[in-house]
Amino acid sequence: MRAAWRNASPYLLLTLTALFWAGNAVLARAIHHLLPPVTMAFWRWTLAALLLLPFVLRPMYRQRALLRANWKLLVLLSVFGISAYNTLLYLALQTTTATNGVLINSVTPLMIIFSSWLLFRQRLSRRQQGGIALALGGMAVIVIRGDPAVLAQLDFNRGDFLLVIAAAAWTLYTVCLRRRPAAIDAPALLGTTVILGAAFLLPLYLVEAAGRREAVWNLASYASLGYFAVFPSLLAYLFWNRGVAQIGVNRAGLFLYLIPLFGVALAVVFLGERLHLFHVVGAALIFSGVYLASVRTVTPQ
Repeated sequence: MRAAWRNASPYLLLTLTALFWAGNAVLARAIHHLLPPVTMAFWRWTLAALLLLPFVLRPMYRQRALLRANWKLLVLLSVFGISAYNTLLYLALQTTTATNGVLINSVTPLMIIFSSWLLFRQRLSRRQQGGIALALGGMAVIVIRGDPAVLAQLDFNRGDFLLVIAAAAWTLYTVCLRRRPAAIDAPALLGTTVILGAAFLLPLYLVEAAGRREAVWNLASYASLGYFAVFPSLLAYLFWNRGVAQIGVNRAGLFLYLIPLFGVALAVVFLGERLHLFHVVGAALIFSGVYLASVRTVTPQ
């Protein structure tokens, strides 16, 4: 089994990664009436942490001094990349569509480029500036649903704004990741951030659980949490790392553009969501902007 996995095509592994990450948003939308958003995020990462523990405990113990020395950075990575991003995504999908979720999320690479310019003064070429403007225009078309009257009346979907904030959280995670000391092994980093991220969600989960809305625990809820923990949280990272190691980050990065395509297709087929003209126009502007900027950064799950 292990040998078969090692011999798997990197293109298949990267395609499955995009499918798993797209499925995360679609499934979260599908069960939004069963599980509150923090409950989804908390149990996703708690289960993922338990599954990871046998594989990351030894590297974490071996590098405990190095992890302690960089605890501030690890806290930021855990908060932005695990706790905040996923909770905001699931919260947004309580009130907006999965189609909007995967399309707005696809602007994240350009937000990373812009933040690098803002924080580190990395030079932005005219091509990158044009790409960012195009992509942001596409995101605006989706948020206002192609109707300028929405802008005049300030009649926005709350979930779409939360998607933008979620993308900003992932952008901050990626920026902070640049500060990671090379000496910290990937298993130790992943294990630490996942465990801390789940721990930071615990008080929010307890507050949510004590509120008016109760989680509905049934077969669909348990199966969905199992999917969240295994496929977008563990296998996707494993397959992504393997694929990047085999064909390189530039070629692997092209597979990230499959996420919105898979996401829209899954939402239409399984959720019955309608693809409107403003989705097509917005997606065309976003993809044109990303292509124009020739981004080589990582999109979230």
